[in-house]
Amino acid sequence: MKEKSSLAEIESRFDQDVERFSNLDTGQQTTLDAKLNMDLICEAISKVYPDLNAVLDIGCGAGNYDVNLLRYRSPLEITLVDLSQPMLDRAKERIEAINSGTVRLVKGDFRTADFADESFDVIIATAVLHHLRNDQDWENAFQKFYKILKPGGSIWIFDLIQQENSRLQDFVYNEKYGDYLKGLKDENYRDHVFDYIEKEDSPRSLIYQLNLLEKTGFHQVDVLHKNLCFASFVGFKS
Repeated sequence: MKEKSSLAEIESRFDQDVERFSNLDTGQQTTLDAKLNMDLICEAISKVYPDLNAVLDIGCGAGNYDVNLLRYRSPLEITLVDLSQPMLDRAKERIEAINSGTVRLVKGDFRTADFADESFDVIIATAVLHHLRNDQDWENAFQKFYKILKPGGSIWIFDLIQQENSRLQDFVYNEKYGDYLKGLKDENYRDHVFDYIEKEDSPRSLIYQLNLLEKTGFHQVDVLHKNLCFASFVGFKS
């Protein structure tokens, strides 16, 4: 694997981009079906958990998912994790304006953050797991998710993914997703996005992650939505 961006480099990039990421129209324009998946995940969580209480949002950014979830279930006890303090501050400001429940901020890497076992009803992980690196890193993260969820809890993921077959990956990612990015601006913009994905990210396939959820103990795993190289899915703990 080529040398990837450090956590400090990723943190610095997001520190400078709080305003853009506070708006799905600007912060997630490179992400296919960003608004659709946010609405789908948040409404689905509200349907599955009519008595929802404790939510963990890792890589929370400016809190878009939490603000949306509060449209369906409120008040909530929300724990926010992000590398960027400005992102955390903006998320807290937005959430506290509409939520009377407690908001806890955890600045840093979710992999090393200290959470008690069986603490959360729901974990939200959107556009964050692609920063994981080798297979052991992925397995350790999924094991931690399982450990800190309450019985009956679940993790909801929306992220960039790869295809298992290299030729299919070239078609889906380089051609089709590349065409989408060119449509947003131009070829230079496409190349800019591809360059920072290559530098920062190391995504895995949807199949890899679904299998890993089952391997680490999640007993019900479902796909919510897939469009080219982006997918949303969920795993439930017994």
